[in-house]
Amino acid sequence: MTVNKFIRKLLNLKELAVSGFDFNQRQRCLVIYVKPYKNGCRCPHCNRRGRIKCQLDTCRIWLDLPLYGGCVQLWYWPKEIVCPTHGRVQENIPWADAYSRITYRFEYAMLVYCQIMTQKAAAQLLHIAQSTLSDLLHRSIERIRHGHRIRNLRSIGVDEISYSKGHKYATIVYDTDKACVVWVGKGKGSESIDRFFNEMLSDYQKRKIKWATCDMSQAYITAIESHCPNVTLILDRFHIVKALNEAVDEVRKQQWREASVNDRKALKGLRWLLYKHSSNRSKKDSQILHSLSKGNRRIHRAWVLKDEFERFWDYKAPWAAERFIKHWTTTALKSRLEPIRKFVKTVRKHLHRILPYIANRLTNAIAEGLNRIVKIVKNRASGFRSLEAFTDIIFLTVGDVDIPAQIPENFRTI
Repeated sequence: MTVNKFIRKLLNLKELAVSGFDFNQRQRCLVIYVKPYKNGCRCPHCNRRGRIKCQLDTCRIWLDLPLYGGCVQLWYWPKEIVCPTHGRVQENIPWADAYSRITYRFEYAMLVYCQIMTQKAAAQLLHIAQSTLSDLLHRSIERIRHGHRIRNLRSIGVDEISYSKGHKYATIVYDTDKACVVWVGKGKGSESIDRFFNEMLSDYQKRKIKWATCDMSQAYITAIESHCPNVTLILDRFHIVKALNEAVDEVRKQQWREASVNDRKALKGLRWLLYKHSSNRSKKDSQILHSLSKGNRRIHRAWVLKDEFERFWDYKAPWAAERFIKHWTTTALKSRLEPIRKFVKTVRKHLHRILPYIANRLTNAIAEGLNRIVKIVKNRASGFRSLEAFTDIIFLTVGDVDIPAQIPENFRTI
């Protein structure tokens, strides 16, 4: 076995042949002179063989995976060929993308590393500067996602997330059927979500959307219902329960402000107890809450209404759930508790967006779960200065395209 063949086998260099090598001891850099293996002189557009016109004078250099703490470079002088279809072009380079300065193997390792660790750690493993890795990562994701179109969108979830410092927000649109992110846009108002529907979806795609979930943001509600004529919008169960809990807590705060020093002792420790779901309360917790019927009837009344509202989510028949919610809202309005009455007005306003949950059981849980992953990625990086860099990592981690899988299969090695 020759030394060149040994290097090719040792480094598992596919789609290329080794014609020579050199080692720079000072820079710890292994230079390998390569050429396409058996499939050279092919057109990069149609993959047909062409007639060699000339060999370029300039040598191209590609960075490959590091070896034992040193860098590896591939050197090659590309040929210019004449393709019967596309004319005079530079031959296809099988081990790297056109105009790229890194090999497919390096690119695949970079994408996989950045999925599971910080860019700083990935740059250290690949022996390059962090700023260089950030630039290479953006170019790779931009190239792979270029021309990508959203397909088969039937059910969406909309939520917002913060980035950088100083109340900067981005709107994220999820495909709840595939559990992935399909779009990220700057801002959280109506202009942001309108941009998604106007720029990313055709009229046909908008008509195909059947289900949508979001929080009680009026900007999201208006945009979804105006752009998607066949959609059934379901307000997220979590945000409705959260609004009721906040109303009950507001009643507790009002009573705390009005109570004397001695009366406050009986109200101390009720905050998290009132938040608990009935299935999570102990017998002792229930006894404490029942004792409020004598100690503070207004808080007790708010707690009873909250517990009664929990039954709504257990209904299976929409007509029965509608009957229950109408009866509950009437009772709650008679409670003379202003925070509860305010919540009732919200429920009645969005009743046609709450009742579909009974038949479909669709929530924003998938979107919230993906949102949590996005926050973990953001915290892992200690935040992002720009939305562009944040968007790259979101698409790499939970995007609708498996970006590392777009690298040719022969080069998916680390």
